[in-house]
Amino acid sequence: MVDTKDFLNLEPSLSNPFGKFSDIDDFCAQNVVHIDKKLLIDLHQLSIGPLLSEGPYSLVYEGLYKSMPVAIKVIQPDRSANVSPERKEKFQREVLLLSKVKHDNIVKFIGASMEPALMLVTELMSGGTLQKYLWSIRPHSPDLKLSLSFALGISRAMEYLHAIGIIHRDLKPSNLLLTEDKTKVKLADFGLAREEADSEMTTEAGTYRWMAPEMFSIDPIKIGVKKHYNHKVDVYSFSMVLWELLTNSTPFKGRSNIMVAYATATKLRPSMDNIPREIEPLLSSCWAEDPADRPEFEQISDFIANILRDMCTSETTSLNLFEMENPTSKELANSPGTNYLMDRDAETSKKKTRSSCCCFMTAYDDSL
Repeated sequence: MVDTKDFLNLEPSLSNPFGKFSDIDDFCAQNVVHIDKKLLIDLHQLSIGPLLSEGPYSLVYEGLYKSMPVAIKVIQPDRSANVSPERKEKFQREVLLLSKVKHDNIVKFIGASMEPALMLVTELMSGGTLQKYLWSIRPHSPDLKLSLSFALGISRAMEYLHAIGIIHRDLKPSNLLLTEDKTKVKLADFGLAREEADSEMTTEAGTYRWMAPEMFSIDPIKIGVKKHYNHKVDVYSFSMVLWELLTNSTPFKGRSNIMVAYATATKLRPSMDNIPREIEPLLSSCWAEDPADRPEFEQISDFIANILRDMCTSETTSLNLFEMENPTSKELANSPGTNYLMDRDAETSKKKTRSSCCCFMTAYDDSL
């Protein structure tokens, strides 16, 4: 680990991503990021460790803050004064939004720093990204209950965000983090998140394979062009993540960004082959062309929770019958995530089942 108090004296290296920085006054004069002092960390208690991941505009390191394991996201590892105004604005928005949210399925915000670099510090999720986990078990898919447990956690996080007026706009496996035991998922990376507005918003924000069709056009458009869309773009992205969890395949694999955009805009969707019959109506409604036809995450959470509850009830019945015939057999190995799911659903099961006119709920009832 490298203590941040030594940053200004070190040459660029893996453990010191910020390089040599000697003119603090110049930095402070040019840095236009404004963040509440209550959100700033004490750099003297932050230590940086190994590099975890690298993106086009940031690096993520493992570290310690007040002896607590943390993840440290560094925006453009260079002197902060050189960071573009656009990146500074996005950093400020990410810090403000993440500091406002508190949910069991959203990564916990620890604090931020504006010098010697723009840094965002969150809890460390030792299980890595959902994307890396899926890659590690290919060509196999996760256990169905585990996949649905992850999907339910994601849906609940999104349900919470939408309830407080926040759109994520970049929901995908690489922005979903797992606990070390791979049983719980948390939403991360709020770099493209924003508060939902009635006015127009920037198009082509996100990643093409998971991006809703209303966020781009098959006709050439200028960068930064704005148009109206709403929180239902996250529902479409969720459908792609759910499809990946069930198939462990990449949506539109082998196609370029332009081909993916064209396929999505022309109503092409991933294959439903090998998708469980009871989940098909949910996928179809979530990736509907018309955003108005997509369900809300509250309905999605109920739908998935009901399927999982039925699965667990069925398994419990089978287990009880088995134990009656085999008294010495007291335990049966559970799929990862099931115990966590049942704990989370104990409160939900007490509620009166919500009635829904949503098309996917009707389709599901008809299929039974």
